[in-house]
Amino acid sequence: MKNVTILICDDSILARKQLKDSIKKCGYDNFLEASNGQEAIDVYKEHKPDLVFVDIVMPIKDGVEAIHEIREFDPEAHVIVVSSVGTQTQLKNAIMEGARDFIQKPFTDSGIREIIKARFEGR
Repeated sequence: MKNVTILICDDSILARKQLKDSIKKCGYDNFLEASNGQEAIDVYKEHKPDLVFVDIVMPIKDGVEAIHEIREFDPEAHVIVVSSVGTQTQLKNAIMEGARDFIQKPFTDSGIREIIKARFEGR
């Protein structure tokens, strides 16, 4: 768990904090943060985190664009969409770009726990 790095990308500071708090309950506490899609891409390329949580609606570049560029850089990137807003088209596009899963805001600790287990504990 100590060697796991998780990138959280959301333009809301509160949303990033809530997600970090939920992930910490699973025993992980090494985080990188980004407040827009371009920052997420830049941080990913520099640090290559083990898991990425990304919002869809953000300034500069949205989550779908960020997923595209992250997966273009690293086809094995493990990206999860966490969003309260999103049309079927946006969600479909995110999945087509390589997002592994989607969590609806407001999320639950149990929903985050399932994502973490699936990624790091092989479930």
